[in-house]
Amino acid sequence: MQVLTKKHRTETETIELRFLGPKKKRKQAVRTLGSMGFVDISDEVPWRECFPYTDEQLPGVSLSGARGKEGLTQRELSKLTGIPQRHISEMENGKRPIGKETAKKLGKALDISYKVFL
Repeated sequence: MQVLTKKHRTETETIELRFLGPKKKRKQAVRTLGSMGFVDISDEVPWRECFPYTDEQLPGVSLSGARGKEGLTQRELSKLTGIPQRHISEMENGKRPIGKETAKKLGKALDISYKVFL
């Protein structure tokens, strides 16, 4: 039996607003903007502040994390993918780039989208 599910918004255009004003009017402003579909993100922290890695480091950190999540050693991942263990170590340490074909092999072995490694 098919079940109706709530559809997610497909709105593609969003903006971020920032305001300065009296502190005592903050709640009223948040309520008013909330009724118009805006969301208060003032308490959120940008992910880059939590994970202070450079763009060059992110693929290697992602590889290391995905491998750890699956409980695999570099040698085990090497056997699963056919990629030399030394190359996996170099990729994790940012000394070797991860190409698209290599990313696809890694993604398949680690059950994750290959795009996180690019």
